[in-house]
Amino acid sequence: MGAFEPGEGFRNSSGPESLGAAQESSPAGRRSQRTSRRLPRRAALGRRSFTSTLRSLEELVEAGAQVSVHVVDLDSHVHVLAGDDHVTMPVAGLGVVPLLIEVAAGFENGTLDPFEIVERSDVDAVETSGLWRHLHAPALPLEDLAVLAATAGDPIAVNALLQKVGHDRVRARIDALGLRRTALLDRFRDRRGPDDAPQVAVGSARELAGLFSALVNSQVVDAAVSAQVSEWLSLNQDLSLVASATGLDPFAHDHDAHGLLFVNKTGRDRGVRAEAGVLAGPRAGVAYALIVCFDDLSITHRLRAHDVFRVLGVELMEYTH
Repeated sequence: MGAFEPGEGFRNSSGPESLGAAQESSPAGRRSQRTSRRLPRRAALGRRSFTSTLRSLEELVEAGAQVSVHVVDLDSHVHVLAGDDHVTMPVAGLGVVPLLIEVAAGFENGTLDPFEIVERSDVDAVETSGLWRHLHAPALPLEDLAVLAATAGDPIAVNALLQKVGHDRVRARIDALGLRRTALLDRFRDRRGPDDAPQVAVGSARELAGLFSALVNSQVVDAAVSAQVSEWLSLNQDLSLVASATGLDPFAHDHDAHGLLFVNKTGRDRGVRAEAGVLAGPRAGVAYALIVCFDDLSITHRLRAHDVFRVLGVELMEYTH
């Protein structure tokens, strides 16, 4: 990948006064009940620095990577960190979130039966990754496939859901959600030929952070659909990127004893790492998205990209606690 042109560059906002018109584009949401336990504003301002994240992002850009980041406060809707967040980039498995929304909507309105059995042999196979391919169960109900897709990013489960729902319905749902820079382009494949879409999915950090904010604020389709998708995503077991800083148990973090709310989805492909989610602690809550495209030439290149996610996770924890 060539040198990255950062455009407007990275912005680290310390309060509403530095936000300007950008605040108007934030998704509206109900005010959190956590507000009464927050630090006073003067004390909280000191916690709004993302200097380490900015430094790590800039170093990665100088090394030739392309990055996009967006962090928004769930209560004030202040964009506390942003950098090229409008740019459409590959997001790999993170792009299945609109598919999960459409599946949940189908369960809710009765157009899909959550207990309908899908035969694995009827689905486009993927041999390079996934969990279902290792199981003896030759068939699973749609709702279990949604859980596999959300928690393990299982490519055969995703392909089964996409085959059942269809690209047209997913595209229509994305349009209805007002997402203009996000698309689920194709199913998962072991190999991509010249006639296939070059990526599974694309999206922008701004839209993906906004989508997660809307999910936890019950604004995606309706409260029931938002709750269902949030529940599926709260079971996600990939806590190796931003979430590595939370200390959560990847197999049981939906019942964390310390009251930390965490919902996320990751995307991984050759030279692509992406994550979006919501992190809420006793003092604040944020929705975030970070996308990194890099030359995956060695373990060193990959670990350097992963480090940026971990640094952001540490500073998100500092912001919310």
